[in-house]
Amino acid sequence: MSGPSPVGVTTYATPSDTQVVITRVVAAPRRLVFDAWTNPKYVPLWLLGPEGWTMPVCEIDLRPGGSWHYVWRRTDGSEMSMRGSYREVVPPERLVSTESWGPEWPETVNTLVLSESGGQTTITMTIAYPSKEARDAALQTGMKEGMDQGFARLDTVVTSLA
Repeated sequence: MSGPSPVGVTTYATPSDTQVVITRVVAAPRRLVFDAWTNPKYVPLWLLGPEGWTMPVCEIDLRPGGSWHYVWRRTDGSEMSMRGSYREVVPPERLVSTESWGPEWPETVNTLVLSESGGQTTITMTIAYPSKEARDAALQTGMKEGMDQGFARLDTVVTSLA
């Protein structure tokens, strides 16, 4: 049995054919992590992936049945859009939402759980894909590298909120 992940390290697991579980420990209380995750004032500061991207659109209607929409823009002007809806919102501990990157990608269901111990928050995000093929295709996109860079920025954002 393994112990908790160290602060600032993101781990990825595939516990089933259709899931990816992402875990990261952040040195901040979960209320700050939840705020950074759900407040359109903070999301564009960290949810950017690789260098060279900005988030000019960040719309969040944080309630069950509410929707969200993000648009990223690269320095060359190209854009990428993602949207979804909230199924469950339990501040500051749990979010369940859908996620769609557009017609070429299937919709996923993402479950975020934030647990706090000793002033540190463990982020556990489970992404459920409709098939093993969809999950494997997503893992081949550079998803891990982008998420690692975003989480490093999240660490900085939550520290500034403290």
